[in-house]
Amino acid sequence: MSTIPSNAAIDGAFDIISSTNSNEKNDIKKYPEEAIVIADEQSLYSQDSPEKPISEGIVVDGETYFSPTDEEFKTLKRVPSGVPFAAWVICVVELCERFAYYGLSVPFQNYMQFGPHDSTKGALSLGESGATGLSNFFQFWCYVTPVFSAFVADQFLGRYNTIWISAAIYFVGILILTCTAIPSVVDAGKSMGGFVVSLIIIGIGTGGIKSNVSPLMAEQLPKVPPYVKTLKNGNRVIVDPAISTSRVYMLFYWAINLGSLSVLATTNLERKTGFVYCYLLPLCVFIIPLVIVFTTKRIYKHTPPAGSIFVRVSQVFYLAIQNRFNFEATKPSYPDTKGKVALKNNWDDLFIDEFLRALRACKTFLFYPFYWVCYNQMTNNLISQAAQMDTGNVSNDIFQVFDSIAIIIFVPICDYGLYALLRRLRINFRPVARISVGFMFATAGMIYASVLQSKIYKTGPCYSHFTDTCTYNHINVWIQIPAYVLIAFSEIFAVITGYEYAYTKAPASMKSFISSLFLLTTAFGSILSICISSTAVDPKLTWMYAGIAITAFITGIAFFVCFHHYDNMEEDEKKLEYARDMQNRKQAVADEVAKSYSFEKAPTEGNPHDLETFAAVEESLRA
Repeated sequence: MSTIPSNAAIDGAFDIISSTNSNEKNDIKKYPEEAIVIADEQSLYSQDSPEKPISEGIVVDGETYFSPTDEEFKTLKRVPSGVPFAAWVICVVELCERFAYYGLSVPFQNYMQFGPHDSTKGALSLGESGATGLSNFFQFWCYVTPVFSAFVADQFLGRYNTIWISAAIYFVGILILTCTAIPSVVDAGKSMGGFVVSLIIIGIGTGGIKSNVSPLMAEQLPKVPPYVKTLKNGNRVIVDPAISTSRVYMLFYWAINLGSLSVLATTNLERKTGFVYCYLLPLCVFIIPLVIVFTTKRIYKHTPPAGSIFVRVSQVFYLAIQNRFNFEATKPSYPDTKGKVALKNNWDDLFIDEFLRALRACKTFLFYPFYWVCYNQMTNNLISQAAQMDTGNVSNDIFQVFDSIAIIIFVPICDYGLYALLRRLRINFRPVARISVGFMFATAGMIYASVLQSKIYKTGPCYSHFTDTCTYNHINVWIQIPAYVLIAFSEIFAVITGYEYAYTKAPASMKSFISSLFLLTTAFGSILSICISSTAVDPKLTWMYAGIAITAFITGIAFFVCFHHYDNMEEDEKKLEYARDMQNRKQAVADEVAKSYSFEKAPTEGNPHDLETFAAVEESLRA
C-alpha cells in the first residue's frame, strides 16, 4: 500500500468521520495506518450497493445512501426527511415569543388611545391619531431591528447567542411594560415614559429573535443532496432536503399563528381585569422560551459567525463596478478581470455563485411591500369595517383571529395534502409560482372586502353616513370571515415561501441577514399603507379596497413575468446549498487525517521516510 493516502482514501475517511460512529472516528486518530486501509476498503465497496463506491455515497445519521439516477428522479416519489428534535424545540421557542408579542401588542391601541376614566378603558389618553402614530412606529421599529440583529449574528455573535441575548432584552421590555400598567402608576399619569421605553426595548428583543430563529430552525436539517432511501415497507423514495426545508417553514409559520391566539386571552383579561394582568400573562409565558434557550444550547447545530463577510461583499461590488457590473469577472477563475484583481484572492468561485443567488432572491423581495399592504388591512381597516356591521356581543377586533385559525387548519392540509399530491402527479409547484398564487389570493381577499363594503353602504339604517348616534348597519359581521380566510391562504403561499426562499438562497454566512431583508419589506409595506391612509374614509372605502386589489393583481402578474425563469434554475441552485457544506466538511476531514498522519508518520531517526517524502504527503493531503 502506498504511504501517501489516495483521494479515495480521503473520501473514505470523510465518510467515516462524517458518520456518528465515535469508534470509527477514534480509530482514525489512534491508528492512522489502519484508518487508511479502512478508508481504501470503504471507498471500494458498499453493503447496500456493491456496484457503487462508498466515496460516492451520502452519509446521514451514520447510514450511507446514494444520489438518485436520472431515471429514479423521474419515477420515485419525493418525500421530506423527519424534523429533528432540535427544530421542534426551536418551534416551541417561537410559539411562546409570538404568544407574548401578539398578546401584548393587540391591546396597545386601546391602552394608548383612551384614558383610565373613559368608557373604553385605557391609560395614556393619546387619542386616535396619537395612538395610531405610536402604533405605526412600533410596527416599523419591530421590522427594522431584525436587520441590525442579523448583522450582529452573522458577523460576531452567531445565531444562538444573539437569540438568548435578545430574549433577555425582550423579557426586560415586557417587565417595564407591565409596570407601566399598574393602576397606581396609570392614575398618577406616569405611564407614558416607561411605555415608550418598553416599546423600544421590546422592538430590539423581537428583532433579534425574529431574524435568527427561523434560520436556526432550518439549519438543524442535514445539508445533503437528495438521496434514495428504502422504507420499512420496501418502497424506495427520494428524500429531498428542499421538501424538508419547506416543511420546517410550514411548521414555523404554523407555530407563529398558534401563538397569536393569545389575543383571545389577553383581550379578555383587558376587558375584565385591566391591562396589568393583560401584560402579566405574556410576561409569565415568556419565561418558558428563556428557560429553553438557556438550557438547550448543546442540542443545536451552530453556524459560527463569519467575521468579515460583509467586507468581502463590498469588495465584490467594487470589483464588479470596475468590470461594468459583470459579476462573472469577479470569479478567481475568470481570466480577463479588470481593476483590482488582487481582491479575488479573498474568495472562491463558489462564494460568487452563492452571492449571485442571494442577489437574485433580494430582487424578488422588491415586490413584497405591495403584498403587505393587502395583509395590513387585516389589522386596521377590516377591523373598522367590522365596527360598521352588526357584531352582537362580539368585539369588532376579535375577527382577525380567524386568519390564524385558518392557517392552523390549512397549513397541514397544504403540506401533507396539496403539496404531496402535486409531487405525486409530478407537478413542480416551485417558489416563484407559489408566491404568485399568494398574490392572487391576496387580490381575492381585497375584492371580497370591496364587495362587502359596497353591501354595507347599501344597507341601512346608516348607509355610508355613520355618526355617534348611528354607528352600524344591519348586516351580520360574520360574513366578513371569508376575507380573513383568503388572506390566510395568501400567507401560506406567499409569506411562508418568502421565509423559505430567503433562507435557502442565502450563503451560510448571511442567512440571518438575508432573512432580515425579507422581514424589512414589511416595514416598507407599512409605509405604503400610511401613504394611502387618507383614502380610508367613508364613502371611499369601496374604491380603496378595489384599488389595493388591482395593485396586488398587477404586482402578482409582474412578479411571475419577471422571475418565473428562476424556477427553472431551482435544481442547480439547490446544489450550491450542499456544495459549500460538503467542501468545508471535506477540508476538515483532510486536515484531521493530515494531522493524524503528521503525528504518527513524522520523520525520525528510526523512520525511513525523509523530509521530502513527508512534505509531499502533507501537501497531498491538504490539496
